[in-house]
Formats: sequence, structure tokens, C-alpha cells
Amino acid sequence: MEDQKKQESPAIGEISRRTFVGGVAAAAGIMIVPRHVLGGAGYQAPSDKLNIATVGVSGQGSSNTRGCAGENIVALCDVDDVRSERVYQLYPNAKTYRDWRVMLEKQKDIDAVIVATPDHSHAVIAMAAMKLGKHVFVQKPLTRTLWEARMLTEAARTYKVVTQMGNQGHSGEGVRLIEEWIAAGAIGKVHEVHCWTNRPIWTQGMRRPADYPAVPEGLDWDLWIGPSPMREYHPTYHPFAWRSWFDFGAGALGDMACHVMDAAYTALKLGYPTSVMANIAYEVIARERPDGKGVSYVRLDYRDSYPMASVIHYNFPARGKKYPAVKLHWYDGGILPERPDELEPDRRMPESGTLFVGEKGKLMCETYSESPRLIPDARMKAYKQPKKTIPRVEKANHDLNWIDACKGKTKAVSHFDYAGPFTETVLLGNLAVLYPGRKLEWDGPNLKVTNFATANDFVKPTFRQGWSL
Repeated sequence: MEDQKKQESPAIGEISRRTFVGGVAAAAGIMIVPRHVLGGAGYQAPSDKLNIATVGVSGQGSSNTRGCAGENIVALCDVDDVRSERVYQLYPNAKTYRDWRVMLEKQKDIDAVIVATPDHSHAVIAMAAMKLGKHVFVQKPLTRTLWEARMLTEAARTYKVVTQMGNQGHSGEGVRLIEEWIAAGAIGKVHEVHCWTNRPIWTQGMRRPADYPAVPEGLDWDLWIGPSPMREYHPTYHPFAWRSWFDFGAGALGDMACHVMDAAYTALKLGYPTSVMANIAYEVIARERPDGKGVSYVRLDYRDSYPMASVIHYNFPARGKKYPAVKLHWYDGGILPERPDELEPDRRMPESGTLFVGEKGKLMCETYSESPRLIPDARMKAYKQPKKTIPRVEKANHDLNWIDACKGKTKAVSHFDYAGPFTETVLLGNLAVLYPGRKLEWDGPNLKVTNFATANDFVKPTFRQGWSL
């Protein structure tokens, strides 16, 4: 450990200059103004800053760290020394680590932790940090599996730390406008929603690699695997396409639905669905028939990788008189919903977005709930928007919203009491993907499929020996 300079108290009877000046000022009736007040708008005393650590800095974590760089970045951790070096150089005062467990054990000055690793490590890192009383910011999806999301939600309540999931659109203006418009009846009661994405932009629906190249220099592969079952290194897994694999990621749905579905989940107060069903695209190959009479077509169903494309149908029950039952449809892999008749011929469908279908009209927004509008344009131009009633996030800044919440100035908008159940709803779609064409009846409060017990085997992960929550 680095030597710390000791601060010695003045001897009895010794009067420091600060004590003397303060005493004279008090006697003269002069007010001593703290430096942070004199500093003017935007000045922050060093003692007001959080000590933040980031785990997983070589990818999205670099952006989250940059978003919090006005605080004290005191520790950076990543299993890949080479890919992380460029980020380490940006924060020369931060201590660096490969193993987040060592970081949490040795560095006691950490107030808050950003978790931006691949999905399979989110839960174990966030849980360990919360148990130590650290505030946490966890990238979306909150976890890889449903059970882990439930555990983090309950842990946040137990340890009373400030939490935030990294779905930044939830701090934006768009999601609030949509909620206000729907509450005001802009399109009437909503009974159907379509959500779609241009993901995956990586390969899915494939076999596990059969070749085993050497682990790159500077990469701790055992730590990268973490709580998931061990397998040999391959560049298909790290650094980018880990999302395609069930053991490490949550596919296109997990990557984008916490953004794209956010407006619907928020504005319609969706809660838990009652059922889900998926249809998937998969590879089909032609094989010669054993009798030599032509070929037969065989479906290749790779249970190790998410499908090339999927359409997932969620059913949500009515939530009181104001919110009727809703069917929500998810599309990925290049599949799009039917183009609405109300959309002008010269207007494009967003690459990712949401379409709300109401009794009195339709509303569309883009990936992060941004650019909401009634369609057609004439309807939007004629619409008298209701008064803004939902509190806004300052500068729509998701990172700073979390920081301010850690300091007790506000409440984090995507705290785990919101983000946990939302993530469970999203990930239920991946459970359906494992059993395409089968409708799964879902008991959300008890985290259980009620009509097909086999599916419950995938609600909770199996942790590698030595790892647990």
C-alpha cells in the first residue's frame, strides 16, 4: 500500500493561522464563506465528489467512466490489459486491477461502482459491491438471467444503496412526453405495441467454434469466463460478439430491448406479462436422403447461440380501467412490423423503434424513446400537447442523474425497483426463444413458467464452481 501522509494535530496552546483568522473574524462579526460558495456556479468542493470505480473499461465502461469524470475516478478494472491501456492512460491517478474482487477487497475508499462487463458477470459484481455498501451503475441488460435480476432488485432494497441501470433513454425527454401524451388520451387506450431493432450486428445462430487459438497476451481468460461454464478462448467470444452466446450475453433482445421497450413499459405501466411465445429464424441445410431419393431439409438448432432473428409475442393483463390488456411484439434480425398506413410514403421506419397502436390513433418513437410523434404528421401538428407534469432529469444526463442520487440530491430514474422487473420482462423473451412456437404461461411474482416445467431450468443460471451471488 502507498504510504499516507499523517496529519498531525497542533500542540496544546498552539494556535494555527486558520484558527486565529476565524476567531478574529467572528469577533468582528464577519461571516466566513465556504470556498465552494465563492467558487460560483458549477464549482464542486473536492470533498463533495464521489470516489468511483469502473469494472469493464475497455468497452462501454469507457463511456460511462467519461460521463462520471467530474467525480474522482479512483479505480479501474478490466481482465484485458492491452485493450484497457488507452483508458487507463486517461485517468493516471486511478489504481488499476485485473480482478474486481481484489479491487473491492483492497481499496476501501470506493463509494460507487460502474459495472460494464459482458452480461454474464453483471450480477456477481453488482451484488458484491452492494453488500459492501457501494452504490452501483450496471449496464443494460441488468443481468443475463431472470433470477439474477430478481436477486439484484431485492439486494438493492436490503443494502439501501443507490442503483441505476444503463438504459440512458430513461433519462430523456422522449419517454416523458410519451407517458404524458398517452395518459392524456392522445391516441386513446393502447392495446397493441410493436418494438423492433436492427440488431444483431454480429453473427448469431452458429455452432460453437471448434478451433482453439492461443489466449491473447494480457487477457486473463479465466476471469473473463467468471461465473459461466469454462470453455476455450476464441475471438468469437471476446471482445465483441459475446452477446450471441447464451452463456455470456442476452442476444439482440437483451442488448436493445431495455432501450426500445422502455417507453412502452413505462407509459403503459406494463408490469409482468402473463405469457410469451417466440418464433425464430434458424439455419436449414439440405442432406441426401438415406434411400438416395433426393434430399431432405434439416433444421440446425444451435442451443449455444441465439437465433439469427426472432419475433417474440408478450401478453400483458389489464392494469385497471385506464390500461387495457396489451399485446407487445418484438422483432429483431432485420424483421420489421407491418408499416402503418398512417406513415407518409416519404417517411422512413426507424432502424429501431416503437409503434403504439391506440383506439384513436398511433404514436411512434425511435430507439431511445426519442423523436416521439403522432402519425401522420398532420395529426402531430394539430395536437395540443398537455402540460408537462413528470419531473425531468437535468440535462437528460443518465450518468449525472445517478451521481446526484448517490449524493442525496435526487432519485435515480432507472433504479433497480424499476430496472429489475423491466429486465425480467425483457429476458422472459429469451426463455421463449429456447422453445420456439410454444406459448409459455408466466407467473411473474413467483418467477415461474406454469405450463412447461422444463423451461424453469433456465430461469436461474448454474454458476461455475467457486462463483455465486
